[in-house]
Amino acid sequence: MTRTLPELLREYLARRRIQRNRLVTKDGHCNIAFGSVKQSHLFVYILDFWTTLMNMRWRFVIFHLGISYVFGWFIFGLLWYWAAFANGDLFWQNPPVNHNYCVENLFDMTGAFLQSIECQMSIGYGYRLITPYCKSAITILTIQVVFGTVNLCFWCGVVMSKVARGKKRGKTIRFSNMAVISSNKGSLCLQIRVANMRKSLMIGSQIYGKLLKTTIKPNGETIIMDQTKIDFIVDAGKDNLFFVCPLTLYHIINESSPFYQMTVDTLHQQEFELVVFLDGTAESTSSSCQVRTSYLPKEIMWGYKFLPIISRSKEGKYHVDFSNFAKVAPVDTPPFASYFAESPPGFHHHSPPTDSDRVQEIEVKEQFITTNM
Repeated sequence: MTRTLPELLREYLARRRIQRNRLVTKDGHCNIAFGSVKQSHLFVYILDFWTTLMNMRWRFVIFHLGISYVFGWFIFGLLWYWAAFANGDLFWQNPPVNHNYCVENLFDMTGAFLQSIECQMSIGYGYRLITPYCKSAITILTIQVVFGTVNLCFWCGVVMSKVARGKKRGKTIRFSNMAVISSNKGSLCLQIRVANMRKSLMIGSQIYGKLLKTTIKPNGETIIMDQTKIDFIVDAGKDNLFFVCPLTLYHIINESSPFYQMTVDTLHQQEFELVVFLDGTAESTSSSCQVRTSYLPKEIMWGYKFLPIISRSKEGKYHVDFSNFAKVAPVDTPPFASYFAESPPGFHHHSPPTDSDRVQEIEVKEQFITTNM
């Protein structure tokens, strides 16, 4: 069905509003702004210039790299011009025929700037040539060679560090766009799927979550972004995950869980943000990284489970079908967590979601999948 322009506009504005209201975006960026920062605090960024460079975008890093070279060439060009001026080499000084030049064929500022570039970059066209008759020129040459070597090593280190950062490795870790709530082994569980898109392992992987919401204490104090720890487990435990294939993470909704008082009817009426973290070390580079994502109440589907994603091929190899990575299917699920405690063993679940509920949930899922593609 073709949607009208007003419907598309309302959908776009709704997505923008959701992006502004969340603390952590789906790709892990923190949506927070710092206001009234004093100049003394800004000076700290200059002191910690290495971290500042690592956090800069590539276009700014390349800009500063170019500025450092051009500025260095210009400063040393002034020194070469001063050495020529002090020795009487400039054309307007009318040097005699038998005059001993500091640098042959250096007569103006343009020649001094080119001499600076040739010395620092080891070009040596052969037209300008330093002579042993001027000690100042030899000193300038020595200093510029050392400066050029240090400058080259520094920017090579910056570029290599930015390329090899664990943050880039985190781009290959993928979380499901939606979370689901359904029964698993006699408990009501919040489930999230995560996948490693590379064959190289993430060593020592640990996954945990934080539930962020605004709470009001009995004394009237309002706490914005009150954090509650959310533990996730897999079938093999929660420590040192064997992260070679996609995993389904489970958070058991029991009496200690902040989701315990929520029901199928009140879940989407809540105001909270579930932030999920994955910490690990890349096997190939030994660099640590952290991957983050978040889920709002509208991104949690009650009464659904993830479709199977791992199978065995005819050759006996394990096959991962990523086309089912974010797909879900309805399943019988209790309407609230305490249903397990109130029902005797062998209880029957409540009726599955109606067709209208399923259509609504699937539309929400497709909307967020489209938004984050």
